[in-house]
Amino acid sequence: MSQPEDLTAVHRRIDELVQRVADLEQTVDRLKEAVPVAPSRPEPQSRPEVVTIPDTPYNAALWTDSDDEGLGLRNRRAP
Repeated sequence: MSQPEDLTAVHRRIDELVQRVADLEQTVDRLKEAVPVAPSRPEPQSRPEVVTIPDTPYNAALWTDSDDEGLGLRNRRAP
């Protein structure tokens, strides 16, 4: 195909697409009118309790005798 023919074909396809989108919009509008709106979901009766995490540093004793993940034992050379 030559360039003008390609351009004409593209314009034709765009026009078809615009028409199909318009048809789809009309169908959606008709469906919205035909189907009643579903009621929204009720709010949950109880909400989970919010837990506040303090900004204070953790006690260093929590980490004694712990291994550094992926680095081997503490105070030794990494592999």
